[in-house]
Amino acid sequence: MHNNKNTCLRFLPAVIAGLSSLGLTPWANAEIMLYDKDQTTFSTDGYINAFYVNSDVDRAGEQYDRRQARVKMGFLPNYLGFNMGKQVDDLKLGARASFWVTINDSETNGTDTAIDVRQFYGTVANPEWGEVLIGKDFGLFARSNILLDELLAGYGQVSDTLGLVDGGGVSFGNIGSGYPYPFPTSQITYRTPVMDGLRVAVGIMDPVDTNDNSATGKAYQENPRTESEITYQFDLGGAKIYSWLNGSYQTSDNTDSTVESVTSKGLGYGVQAKMGGLSLTGSGFQAKGINPFFTNNAGEATLRNVDSKGYLLQGSYKLGKNRLALSYGKTDDDGNGVVGSGADYETRGIALFHDINDNLKLVAEYNQFEIDGHDTSAQNEDTDTFAVGAVLTW
Repeated sequence: MHNNKNTCLRFLPAVIAGLSSLGLTPWANAEIMLYDKDQTTFSTDGYINAFYVNSDVDRAGEQYDRRQARVKMGFLPNYLGFNMGKQVDDLKLGARASFWVTINDSETNGTDTAIDVRQFYGTVANPEWGEVLIGKDFGLFARSNILLDELLAGYGQVSDTLGLVDGGGVSFGNIGSGYPYPFPTSQITYRTPVMDGLRVAVGIMDPVDTNDNSATGKAYQENPRTESEITYQFDLGGAKIYSWLNGSYQTSDNTDSTVESVTSKGLGYGVQAKMGGLSLTGSGFQAKGINPFFTNNAGEATLRNVDSKGYLLQGSYKLGKNRLALSYGKTDDDGNGVVGSGADYETRGIALFHDINDNLKLVAEYNQFEIDGHDTSAQNEDTDTFAVGAVLTW
């Protein structure tokens, strides 16, 4: 297994904490105001979850077959966030810092669970011309694909091949089997005002090496990575519709002329419709030269100009304090996920969410994950996981 396995252990996915501002969060979330005076605010929000998990692993060769019990986090890590806002003349200044932690110590790292800073940015906004964000935040490509995932507060897939069953971090949700993860990165991003439900975001991101596989050369990028997203929210026939289109583009060259340039480009899309307690979501992506798990190629796998594509189909129904969600996702990768070996990655899930109150939720989920190698069965995997846990938010 190439170094994506170590990557999965080191770099783990999370939700974008700004979901609440869109009114699209799958759970209730209310910040606690710590200071509100002289047009200046300072508040905090947080997320804590834990699951009992039991995974039945079936991999090629049988040497890894086992049933593994765990107590760990779900798809979202635990985090603590702080928000600042200040009105200065006609400008609204803002900032956010969020600190993410795992709850899983181990026999190898003791209590060294570390703090992962996934957001540290400032914003300058005006209702007439929009908003500029500077700092570190989640990317735009595949952003709404993950934001609108119906199982966001659940558990999701834990591939043993990718090191997730025994890993100390989160599960992967539908990452790698429906969409790539819009990795947090340094950026300068402009967003227009919301215009009759339409909003456009365009940003330049710190570029990444994708072809540095030469002992005598150095990968470089003449231009930053560019990402964008267009969202459109409207009502139709009594249903609330949220649609999106996002993308990414970057070229990575090498000073060694024998090393081919890699042009990475991706397109994400989707739509979610809500009517009463019913919610239906369909999303997908197409990419070339992009890691199908991480949009910033975390772990520095050598990528090639090969394709990946995926889609995610979901439905949920909320009745009273209960919400039942069904999910199916698939990614078809020609070899950038496991370099040199293409594979299909599939995840099927069913989850029941029960609200105790606005801040406490119980979750039960059953998940099936499969890897089907294109050229060899050596990497094939079937892992079934049952998870039951609780989510506390503020």
